Amino acid sequence: MNYSKDIEKSIEFIEINIKEPISAKEIAAEVGYSMYHFCRVFSLCMEMSVMEYIRERRLSLAKVELFQGRKIIDIALDYGFETSSGFSKAFRKAFGYSPTQYAARMDGYMKNKITFKIGGDIMNPIIVKKPGFKVAGYGIETNISGSNYTKDIASFWSNYDGENLECKMYEILNPPKHGEVGLCIPSSENGNVTYLLGVIVDDFSKVQKDMLTVEVPEGEYAVFTTPPVDTTKDEKQSEFAQVIKSTWKYIFEQWFKDSGYVYDESKLDFEFYDERCHSRPDTVMNIYVPVKKIN
Repeated sequence: MNYSKDIEKSIEFIEINIKEPISAKEIAAEVGYSMYHFCRVFSLCMEMSVMEYIRERRLSLAKVELFQGRKIIDIALDYGFETSSGFSKAFRKAFGYSPTQYAARMDGYMKNKITFKIGGDIMNPIIVKKPGFKVAGYGIETNISGSNYTKDIASFWSNYDGENLECKMYEILNPPKHGEVGLCIPSSENGNVTYLLGVIVDDFSKVQKDMLTVEVPEGEYAVFTTPPVDTTKDEKQSEFAQVIKSTWKYIFEQWFKDSGYVYDESKLDFEFYDERCHSRPDTVMNIYVPVKKIN
């Protein structure tokens, strides 16, 4: 399945309707996906949520119109802002200065276009059939189509490290094996999801009130191992995080189109972190993508 083409198609639809009130649900329907699956693929390929993309694209196009002598209030209304002050606030937050300051400082036409980037590391997955399993741990509620989705996940990871929830989770749940599972669980058709980082447990008997749980059904998976990176001198593991993003992008932009498989939307994809991803010169992790053969 060619996810790259479908993302390009969704971007074309956004471009055509950029001055109209458009929703993630409407865009998903245009490319024939469920809302959750579309938002998941879009955020992994573009490294931002669909609504973040629309907002950034509108602000970028608004830059161009500033040089055409249009009034700020007219530009604001065209791109879905109710007031010129709301537009100016969003513009300043995005670029560091007001629309008026920007127009005064620039002496020519500037085209700031968000491009569709293709990248990642080429690798061959293994196809496995994995029995169902139970996961318990910590997480957050967020919305995969919203502008705060990536920020919410980043904030959770920061909190996870800061409060040392990993040690707390292992101490309380005492799982049979080491290894953390990270996954998004759709909870509504409006894009609401639960992001959970937990461990595999035999049952939920030790789960506490502040924990979340999920039962992952049996499924067939394409299992990708990320290229190794040295994290011994990178406390924040920023390079490792980028390699994970690049691997997700490769999966949807390149691997699927010639694989003979499609994404199985009835199952959950997840990331698996074990002892191979703790401050090593060859740090790796696994991505499990549910698949089914194209008939």
